[in-house]
Amino acid sequence: MLVSRDSRWLLLVMLLGGALPVHADLFYAPPAPQDDAPKMSGEAELGYTHLSGNSNSRTLLAKGRLTWLTGRHTRTLRGETRSVQENDETSTEQYLLGGRERYELEGPHYLFGFGRWEKDRFSGYDYQLTTIGGYGRQWLDGPTHTLSTEFGPGYRHDAYQDGEEDDLGLAYAALDYRWNISEGAYFEQALSIEAAAPNTTTRSISSLTSQLNSHLALKMSFEVKNNTDPPDNAEANTDRTTSMSLLYSW
Repeated sequence: MLVSRDSRWLLLVMLLGGALPVHADLFYAPPAPQDDAPKMSGEAELGYTHLSGNSNSRTLLAKGRLTWLTGRHTRTLRGETRSVQENDETSTEQYLLGGRERYELEGPHYLFGFGRWEKDRFSGYDYQLTTIGGYGRQWLDGPTHTLSTEFGPGYRHDAYQDGEEDDLGLAYAALDYRWNISEGAYFEQALSIEAAAPNTTTRSISSLTSQLNSHLALKMSFEVKNNTDPPDNAEANTDRTTSMSLLYSW
């Protein structure tokens, strides 16, 4: 199932408009909200480059996130799309939609659950649907450093491009670290592992964000996704993305 060009731009408009918000982070729950945190907040991230002349290429990255608080619950909706075209040939086409919830327990402990739908045109999968739940712990929650880890079981439905399908159980673990370098700059590192019987998927995102004003920031990030045993028709087992984008938060 391919997504048309019109559908891609519709998804982008929805992301930036807030209907399908996205977090830059791919897999873990947001940290516990502060006492003075707003009941609803969001982010929109956009990166775009266009080269013409000897080289003709276009790269689009759009992400969004919407978070709202209800008592001990932190709920997040997110979405993502990215596309790379070179000389009118598409080399990257990816989509992700997800939602998750974090429930605060006593002390630094919490429970979480999330669902994620993702589609990568060149991964060998038509789409993948994942649900995971488990336990998390906030190890650090200071003004300079925050660190949390998560563990839990999950389920994944794999739909292959050749029409075959698989239902898999998996084990999940993730780490989320943030370092507030200064009042207007911070570094984030997240890692996750989703281990199933046929393969293991690892994800990493490293980012450096510099605040331009109260709402706008410049973000540089490096993402890696690896599948130890992808389908035979996959282009590669490791995807790497280096990007610079403008981040708007409210």
